[in-house]
Amino acid sequence: MALLDQTGRYADLSLNEQELIDSGKYVMCAYIMKPAEGYGYLEAAAHFAAESSTGTNVEVCTTDEFTKGVDALVYHIDEAKEEMRIAYPVDLFDRNMIDGRTMLVSFLTLTIGNNQGMGDVAYAKMIDFYVPPAILKLYDGPATDISDLWRVLDRPVKDGGYIAGTIIKPKLGLRPEPFAEAAYQFWLGGDFIKNDEPQGNQVFCPAKKVYPLVYDAMKRAMDETGQAKLFSANITADDHHEMVARGEFILETFGPDANKVALLVDGYVGGPGMVTTARRTFPSQYLHYHRAGHGAVTSPSSKRGYTALVLAKMSRLQGASGIHVGTMGYGKMEGDASDKIIAYMIERDSCQGPVYHQEWYGMKPTTPIISGGMNALRLPGFFENLGHGNVINTAGGGSYGHIDSPAAGAISLRQAYECWREGADPIEWAKEHKEFARAFESFEHDADALYPGWREKLGVHK
Repeated sequence: MALLDQTGRYADLSLNEQELIDSGKYVMCAYIMKPAEGYGYLEAAAHFAAESSTGTNVEVCTTDEFTKGVDALVYHIDEAKEEMRIAYPVDLFDRNMIDGRTMLVSFLTLTIGNNQGMGDVAYAKMIDFYVPPAILKLYDGPATDISDLWRVLDRPVKDGGYIAGTIIKPKLGLRPEPFAEAAYQFWLGGDFIKNDEPQGNQVFCPAKKVYPLVYDAMKRAMDETGQAKLFSANITADDHHEMVARGEFILETFGPDANKVALLVDGYVGGPGMVTTARRTFPSQYLHYHRAGHGAVTSPSSKRGYTALVLAKMSRLQGASGIHVGTMGYGKMEGDASDKIIAYMIERDSCQGPVYHQEWYGMKPTTPIISGGMNALRLPGFFENLGHGNVINTAGGGSYGHIDSPAAGAISLRQAYECWREGADPIEWAKEHKEFARAFESFEHDADALYPGWREKLGVHK
């Protein structure tokens, strides 16, 4: 069926991008887009912008001149690169009735709403977006950040460094007592433990039984080590009241040590409403955004939705204190070294993205959380690529797979960070740091790949 040609209304390639940004009146979005066979690029792009804002598929009598003033406009196309850019007037975006602030739901509804299913578009994926100051200040942003965790850990609140963490393994299947014991064993050497994304209130491990045991394990580990410990508890739920009930129970359980509790939400599957519920109901707690399921749209093999950078950038707007960002090619997850731009975008006050330069105007940073197949042997290269160690790393197998103990695994992670920070050769460092040295024997395949000849150099013989 022939579509209404909307290029005259929803496209203006004479517009200057910097002038649009300087006006402060537009949210800008860049996409990789391919028209369906038989459709022109500009026509499909204009239809995309129309569907994203004020357009219809036929001329209607209810459109007036004001309506045309809030049209989304295609202002740039590069057919060879399959790239289009659209400017969305800020007035398009929905505002809260209760406080006048804006919401991520509205952003997503407009920018990747019905346009994802249009027949004249083969695929379209958002690769970057820009938020002007007028809209940026209407998002909640993080209430707490990594400096709050460093303070609890009695570290400097600037450049407080690497937080060695883990995920209780196996992710499902442990009853309350072995779950708490696993936490205790790691805390003897490490800083931070998180629930894995499906852990919550299983019938074999009910929350009201396991969390008091976990708190007891935390207190015992703090007594034994003389160091503060951190726990990130999963409060993910479909229902607002259930989610709040979980959070309140956890904070009540940890009582005087509630400042050592982060609250974890599965932000991709739960959606923006769940993230905002956690952010606004528990503003004193570190909000830990787990992105389980995101690969359905962010994977490089997916041609629709948005990228991992876009997801991370949105999480900062919503108020995530930290979000998982993958392992940048150093662990088991998809990605490569260039993914460090994701970390830079959420932790810095000014950052150049793939398309747009974003100023954050003092909005608190969101911590990069590194998770997925990491261990002590992989960390020095990871830190070298990223350029700093101000991250949380949750290494499950990298801790519980250590040949000596979970505590030794945790210590080996810390020693790997110190090795990189000192600029030391990992083999030479291992000779003076037992837990790091034993990581070579614990993760032999990684040792063989990353440090050929390590057995001879460390005197390991089988």
